[in-house]
Amino acid sequence: MPLQHSAAGRIAHVLIEALPYIKKFQNRTLVIKFGGNAMVDTRLKNNFAQDIVLLKLVGLNPVIVHGGGPQIGHLLKRVGIESEFIQGMRVTTRETMDVVEMVLGAQVNKDIVSLINQHGGKAVGLTGKDGHFIHAKKMQFTASSEQKASEIIDIGHVGEVAHIDTGLIHTLVKNDFIPVIAPIGIGDDGQSYNINADLVAGKLAEALNAEKLILLTNTEGLLDQNGQLLTGLSAEKVDDLIADGTIYGGMLPKIRCALEAVQNNVCSSHIINGTLDHAVLLELFTDEGIGTLIFGDCDKNKE
Repeated sequence: MPLQHSAAGRIAHVLIEALPYIKKFQNRTLVIKFGGNAMVDTRLKNNFAQDIVLLKLVGLNPVIVHGGGPQIGHLLKRVGIESEFIQGMRVTTRETMDVVEMVLGAQVNKDIVSLINQHGGKAVGLTGKDGHFIHAKKMQFTASSEQKASEIIDIGHVGEVAHIDTGLIHTLVKNDFIPVIAPIGIGDDGQSYNINADLVAGKLAEALNAEKLILLTNTEGLLDQNGQLLTGLSAEKVDDLIADGTIYGGMLPKIRCALEAVQNNVCSSHIINGTLDHAVLLELFTDEGIGTLIFGDCDKNKE
């Protein structure tokens, strides 16, 4: 059935609006952290996979980092291991780490790879242990309370990024593959470490000299004290919002990750609502976008 005139006009407008963004970002690298409800809703997972394939087809280079906290918790419960958290971080024993690797490196990673490939992409699944490209170090966690002084608490195989070797990722991207990365690193001690996916995505964006870091969440983005979406923020403005308490709680680590990226030559960071259909395309290829954008002072002519 032929399109009605009004519908055809809207479709044409969307395509024309996207054109300058496609041209601007051709051959640029985007690091996208996939997480939240978008990872468990079948429709949203398929929408995300379609978005990634389209990005690659129009000349952009998406690199995916994914989480998997709910899936890890579900399997731990099934095998009778109780989940323990300290200030939001999962205590990861050797036994728990085995489950983390099984869920992130196999189940979740391969599910994302399969979906992208089903929609016409060429995705390759990795953990940071492949090619030893994510060097990790054990996280030193210090807790304190009003009752006692600060103390160092061992939370097990929880790590942070020490260094990223980008050669493997560059090789995959150069050969038109889409890397899909589980946030597991390996230490100098040969041990595996579970690393926060936002942190891995941010550090990877910095190491790759990426155009953009995009973090998918379950919320609209950063809201002001009146509940209004904030966007077009400079790094200095974000620092001010942290200082005055506008940014606090669970959003703070994500914002710090986005902020550090733009302070280290990533052109912009985006925090967007992954529960919206085709959220990535809407943020990248429309004038208004849908989330919070934090911009930096990167070299606009970088290769």
